[in-house]
Amino acid sequence: MFLIKQCKISYYTAFYSNEGGEVLFEITESAISPEELIQKVTHPNAGAISTFIGTVREMTKGKRTLFLEYQAYKPMAVKQLRQIGEEIKTKWPDAIVAITHRIGKLEISDIAVVIAVSTPHRNDAFEASRYAIERIKEIVPIWKKEQWEDGESWIGDQLEKTPLAELKKKIED
Repeated sequence: MFLIKQCKISYYTAFYSNEGGEVLFEITESAISPEELIQKVTHPNAGAISTFIGTVREMTKGKRTLFLEYQAYKPMAVKQLRQIGEEIKTKWPDAIVAITHRIGKLEISDIAVVIAVSTPHRNDAFEASRYAIERIKEIVPIWKKEQWEDGESWIGDQLEKTPLAELKKKIED
């Protein structure tokens, strides 16, 4: 069993594995190193490690994006990332998961999110990685401002179904 313990880091909570004390679920303002997340999930029983790297794209719905600005309700975001890790452990018991999402101003091609999943078999690693990114978009309180050549817009949830004002009100309640 892969147990998780909670620790305090600066102004928000992160979660560590009890095997090596590494942060598995994190919101950061720093550049993300995919290699560091891969190392966190590497172990002798891993026959596959799948990584998902989400980057800032230039074109969105026909508009040229100049940059994105991500914000998050950090304590809840980290808690939800941990929940996703627990959901994955339920569906794929041999999986080890690490997820880091970046906030702040990100330029075109910057890495916004990295998910690393290790499992004994490749199909489980692929499926768990896909599951993680879809769940992030559904439940993690991260929103972004898209800055285009001709304006800007705050996007509420990452599925673009809930306006930012409504999302912030839910968090405050």
